[in-house]
Amino acid sequence: MMKLHASGEDYLEAILVLHKKMGTVRSVDVARHMEVSKPSVCHAVATLRKGGFLLMDEDHFLHLTDLGREVAEATYEKHRFFTDRLIEAGVDPETAERDACRIEHVISEETFERLKVAYKLNEKAVISSDES
Repeated sequence: MMKLHASGEDYLEAILVLHKKMGTVRSVDVARHMEVSKPSVCHAVATLRKGGFLLMDEDHFLHLTDLGREVAEATYEKHRFFTDRLIEAGVDPETAERDACRIEHVISEETFERLKVAYKLNEKAVISSDES
């Protein structure tokens, strides 16, 4: 399997988010959403298609493959998790979004899984101490 760069993960995540929001996604939607040029999107789409992450139908709509969806969902989950934790910690939402976007690409799977577990355990502890 081809190793994806952070930007590739960002494109897949954007396509997933747009798909949830609009149902169908074209390159121009991705360019607008990510605030990048159309040629940048075209280059990324070509690379992601070659890697088996993305399909484009005859009407130029973009579709994630199972592999692409898996990567996009994982990236999006990390993005939401870190955005929410940073906002809870008092970081302003715009900065939280930006930082979460960086963190989601550099954190290992193991660390992320352990953080999620620790957060859930901590959340349960807080809830049970509130009830006593």
